[in-house]
Amino acid sequence: MGVFDRYAPFVQDFIYAHEWENLRGVQVAAGEAIFDTENHVLLCASTASGKTEAAFFPILTEFWEDPPTSVGALYIGPTKALINDQFYRLTDLCEEAGINVWHWHGDVSASHKARLMKRPSGILQITPESLEALLMRRHAVVSKLFCDLRYVVIDEVHSLLRQDRGGQCLCLIERLARIAGVQPRRIGLSATIGDPEAVGAFLAAGTGRDCVIPRVEEPPRTWRLSMEHFYQTGPQADESEIQTTDGSTEADVLSVESSEARALSPCSNSFGAQGAAAERRAGRVPSPAEAPTDLAPANADPGIGYIFEHTRGRKCLIFSNSREEAEEVCTTLRAYCEANGEPDRFLIHHGNLSAAIRESAEEQMRDDASDLSIVATATLELGIDVGRLERAFQIDAPFTVSAFLQRMGRTGRREAPPEMWFVMREEQPEARTLLPETIPWKLLQGIALVQLYREERWVEPPNLNRLPYSLLCHQTLATLAGEGELSPAQLASRVLTLTYFHRVTTDDFRELLRHLLRNDFIEQTEGGGLIVGLAGERVTSSYKFFAVFQENVEYTVRSGSEEIGTLCAPPPPGEKVAIAGHVWIVDEVDHERHLLYVTQVKGKVPAYFGDVAGDINTRILERMRRVLEESEPYPYLRDHARARLREARRVARNSQLTTGPLVCLGENDKEQTMWCLLPWLGTYAFLALERLIKIKCAAELGIKGVNSSRPYFMTFVMAADEQTFFSVVKDAAERLTDPMELLYPAEIPYFEKYDELVPESLVRKGFACGVLDVDGMRKRVAGW
Repeated sequence: MGVFDRYAPFVQDFIYAHEWENLRGVQVAAGEAIFDTENHVLLCASTASGKTEAAFFPILTEFWEDPPTSVGALYIGPTKALINDQFYRLTDLCEEAGINVWHWHGDVSASHKARLMKRPSGILQITPESLEALLMRRHAVVSKLFCDLRYVVIDEVHSLLRQDRGGQCLCLIERLARIAGVQPRRIGLSATIGDPEAVGAFLAAGTGRDCVIPRVEEPPRTWRLSMEHFYQTGPQADESEIQTTDGSTEADVLSVESSEARALSPCSNSFGAQGAAAERRAGRVPSPAEAPTDLAPANADPGIGYIFEHTRGRKCLIFSNSREEAEEVCTTLRAYCEANGEPDRFLIHHGNLSAAIRESAEEQMRDDASDLSIVATATLELGIDVGRLERAFQIDAPFTVSAFLQRMGRTGRREAPPEMWFVMREEQPEARTLLPETIPWKLLQGIALVQLYREERWVEPPNLNRLPYSLLCHQTLATLAGEGELSPAQLASRVLTLTYFHRVTTDDFRELLRHLLRNDFIEQTEGGGLIVGLAGERVTSSYKFFAVFQENVEYTVRSGSEEIGTLCAPPPPGEKVAIAGHVWIVDEVDHERHLLYVTQVKGKVPAYFGDVAGDINTRILERMRRVLEESEPYPYLRDHARARLREARRVARNSQLTTGPLVCLGENDKEQTMWCLLPWLGTYAFLALERLIKIKCAAELGIKGVNSSRPYFMTFVMAADEQTFFSVVKDAAERLTDPMELLYPAEIPYFEKYDELVPESLVRKGFACGVLDVDGMRKRVAGW
């Protein structure tokens, strides 16, 4: 019997109603894995491949045949927006069968939650933070809610593997299973996982079950890619190219091809089975770019103007790497509409906007009759339905291949090919700019991301071997807050046995407890039990305790009765702020209640929502070096980008920038010899090397004035010569026996949200042994 024949009748009716001619590969594979085994399942398939339905069709069939006596399936999603989107999708599917679908997060009404508490059933959709709140605040009813829990579905599982949030999610599932006395199967869904076996092991950790990872054969897909570069001022790269002595411009070096070879379309690349051969044959420069559908105002920012001119009449996503940049871009695009006398056709979406504004933007985008574009951050990187999207723009390069694939995959739904246009922006280098600062790092990074996936299907592997002391502290307080008084042995059995803390020793945990006792975060009762102390209650009673990711102190922004969003570091009254794609003047600041009252005005100011960190893998940096070394023009590059890459390659070739890691930059105005080190290492291996040089080598080599542009290069002045530098650094790396030696004597490197509650000794150990990539640094230095 085939998978379709095993589905419940209402599932089959749903498939017929949606006119699906057949099941997709991932749906067949998921059905076989869920129906025929008792193991956990990790489903890896491309965006919009039907993974959610693939997981839930067999689950709902089981619930149809054997209804659970409590919540039967828990769906954990990384964002409230994705929860809301999936809630409506699943509700439509389950309505006919009478299977309830519930959702639970901060924006869900109390009455909806009360109905679930009264009659727990069906599917509950929740974020990790709301699940933490549920276990802490409603601990007594957890058994009733989940006594027949059979499945935990973790959507976009790759997004929960970053930092402590994925660890929290795994801890929550284990804690829930213990409290409710159940062993639910875990089903992970993702389009972008670099090491499925490692993630499968992570998913199954501590359960005694294996994890099935079905091999899904997907049909080849054509991806349309375009990458253009813009100087923000002055002539563009192809308008100021250096000419050869005979007056011609240096050309790309192209591979030799037969006359029958077929050139790729301007922004097209096949990523399917036949794509590689087509790419190898393609050597011609792409034909002219698509004609603009609008005209940006005079003196417009070239990159933003390019986006403005190619979005009119289309439904597009415009991705930015930060909320500040998203606000700047949206405000600028709206100003161009106003300058042209056109209706506003741009929306904005990021995590600091109110739920009402985000949901309104999503609803407007779902309207197929409207041709609006939306400027967004990672909030729309995941699978939220925002309708038929024709094109995505990416401003500069994202930090990871995973993010590139997720963002690319948001377009091309409903049979059209996915399409992304990269827009790389750069300040024009000044005459006295140092050599490494003349390299277009973001352009190289974007090319490297694309090439790594084109050539190897490589995606970043998860880092699952950290020392998560901040999360250990959080889970210790959360467990005491939820369960009440526990003996030290009981607390250790609840927390230290959680699989995610496998690297944490009993001595580490004992040290943490003593520190929490000394600082009144926990206290000991007369009977010797442990409870949350007064200082601990101040921490755990805040709703912000449920999240383990770093947050800035945020002020809620209000205009009249409407909530606009949140900002950190608010300016005083009379100053202007940018949020929701508009500019507002601050009328009043209420610091006690963290409220900001504003009125909308015209103008343009920068926004600030807090720091944004990017962790770039070593493989990306290595591929960036190869981009400079090789001669391939890459068929997706547009005119300015090809010219800028030619220029960068010429500079790299003439200065031997990729020949060795150390480049002499000549003397500065103090007659000191300046050097540039390009180790081509990822963020945390680069940081380990930077610390090795500063702490272990600087005095011996006479190094001063280290200036780091992590993870691309560092510059410094040095008294020693090149040979001595390599000798001393290699020797220092070989003699480094303890990563703790890469910390400064009084340094307390707070890195995670609750590090300030952790003993300083554990904070130092967690950073040195769990964050710094000392092994990656050593391996690179050994090859010099």
